[in-house]
Amino acid sequence: MKNIADKNRSSTPSIKVVVVEDQSWLRENLVQEISRDSHLSCVNAYRTAEAALRGIPKDQPDVVLMDINLPGIDGVECVKRLKNLLPEVRCLMLTVYEESEKIFNSLVAGASGYLLKRTSTEELLDAIRQVHGSGSPMSSSIARKVVAYFNEMGKEKSETNKLSPREQEVLELLANGSSYKEIADQLSLTLETIRMNIKHIYGKLHVHSRGEAAAKYMRESSFRVSKKI
Repeated sequence: MKNIADKNRSSTPSIKVVVVEDQSWLRENLVQEISRDSHLSCVNAYRTAEAALRGIPKDQPDVVLMDINLPGIDGVECVKRLKNLLPEVRCLMLTVYEESEKIFNSLVAGASGYLLKRTSTEELLDAIRQVHGSGSPMSSSIARKVVAYFNEMGKEKSETNKLSPREQEVLELLANGSSYKEIADQLSLTLETIRMNIKHIYGKLHVHSRGEAAAKYMRESSFRVSKKI
């Protein structure tokens, strides 16, 4: 019976995992826990995003456990670059951060899940299997923040929808850094008309500055991109 069990175990395809974590003790612990699971195989571990970007294309993992707060290139940017190199790789963020912005940026970059480092070993290993099976595991507190964040973005999106087509054109140019005169020249309008459009934009978006208006425009643009992803 022992030989049959060993044969069955060895014939079961392993999910290849790479760990990217700058804290040595945590990185080593993750490697050990993953290696204990008969269906998982930790093929490599890296301390920095730079090293990971050089090595992971050779490792060809199925799943990457990615810390956000890495020295140098952070985890979010690393995921973005990895997805360009290996579109099929599944990335699972593992971090202490619960900030909505970090969560959202990770998901837009291409992460498939987001777990807190205090997640139990059993939940973590299960999340790796879920991610490999095209799931999107998240800690419950993270899931609530994601829902709240997207709901808030939806409200902002509806505010920008209040703008006329001309005002949306003006807002896009404004967000891209164009001066009032450049906007007027590009749209073949007078400077006074542009000033009036911008005044209406501020009122409809409930903002008081160019920066606030640009931020709402950029968040809506990110929302549209995330929906496509």
